[in-house]
Amino acid sequence: MPLSLSLITLCLVFVSLLSPVGGAVERRKCSHPAVRKEWRSLPHKERADWITAVNCLAKLPHDRMFKPSVNPPDIAPYNASGSLFDGIGSLTQTLNSLAKILFMHTWIHYTGQFLPWHRWYINTFDQALRSRCGYRGSSPYWDWTKGSPSPSSRVRVMQYLPVSGLGGWGAASTQYHVLDGAFSASSSFRPSYPYPHIMWRNYTLFPPLDKLIPIPGFVWNLSMPATDNFTRPVVEGIINGFEGDFRNFHATLESGPHTYVHLCVSGDMAGVCPVGAPPDCITAPTFSANDPLFFLHHAMVDRIWYKWQHKHKSNKNAFFGGSVQRLENATAFLRYQTGGPPFLSMDSVIPTNGLATSPVILSDVMSTTEGPLCYIYD
Repeated sequence: MPLSLSLITLCLVFVSLLSPVGGAVERRKCSHPAVRKEWRSLPHKERADWITAVNCLAKLPHDRMFKPSVNPPDIAPYNASGSLFDGIGSLTQTLNSLAKILFMHTWIHYTGQFLPWHRWYINTFDQALRSRCGYRGSSPYWDWTKGSPSPSSRVRVMQYLPVSGLGGWGAASTQYHVLDGAFSASSSFRPSYPYPHIMWRNYTLFPPLDKLIPIPGFVWNLSMPATDNFTRPVVEGIINGFEGDFRNFHATLESGPHTYVHLCVSGDMAGVCPVGAPPDCITAPTFSANDPLFFLHHAMVDRIWYKWQHKHKSNKNAFFGGSVQRLENATAFLRYQTGGPPFLSMDSVIPTNGLATSPVILSDVMSTTEGPLCYIYD
């Protein structure tokens, strides 16, 4: 009998290209932590300033240090004339392809690297906005549980204002292009990967999970709306549960809210080829960070981990995970949802693709206030 699984995660692999702000990891006591705040609680000017900084990164020329080590034939070639923001897509595609070919121990989804790596990555992006583009406001997150009971409204954090809004949903009649907000079709914002295009979003209540990652033995539950996986009761249950049990906390968070937000927003956020893409475009999770909403989404994932860590003493330093994805069949995945052996330790290196001036290890990011990081959540 095939194994049944109601939650399946889109395998997303991301690599940071923002080394100049990553720098060497230094131990220090954090005496004045920055406070990260929910996007909708920020004044309009602060939202506009954050968007301006993102657009600034999208206008800066690529850095010569950002060069892919290979140019695999199954992904778009590196665009040396693209922006600093565009480089995210290029380098994430490269690592994803390398990992598939070499089965490298650098996977950052379905392994123990998932939460630590994304904590480092979101912080690195935040520091880039500040050091490269002068942002001085709060680092935002997107609380998907807020809003009206309507699924579409609950997902909607993207106000439509042209200067301070993230934009809304696209429509089939316009190839799902985002037509409002600061990253709309009428703006200059154009992601370069998998080819230059207008950013797009396609609200998808029932994602076709059975077509995303075909793992032998899985039977997906396609009848559950995506939005049922990131309601307030679901998120509170994750934060309040799994006392001292990092493995099941991580697996539930990654396969549940994290995945279904990506798939519900769809479009660039889910790594789906845009309508009208060239025939050689391959739908893949490698360019999910094309959408600036990605960074608010993963800040919320980090916030859930932060709140869980502070819920019980046994949660603070709890950790368990392997370094290798085990997606070859249902049995392997259910046994190793947070990665198979070799297992990680606090001395394990976080993969930065050589873009940090010194190694970053897991213990560096287990706390947001003890070590190189210095922030808390409201």
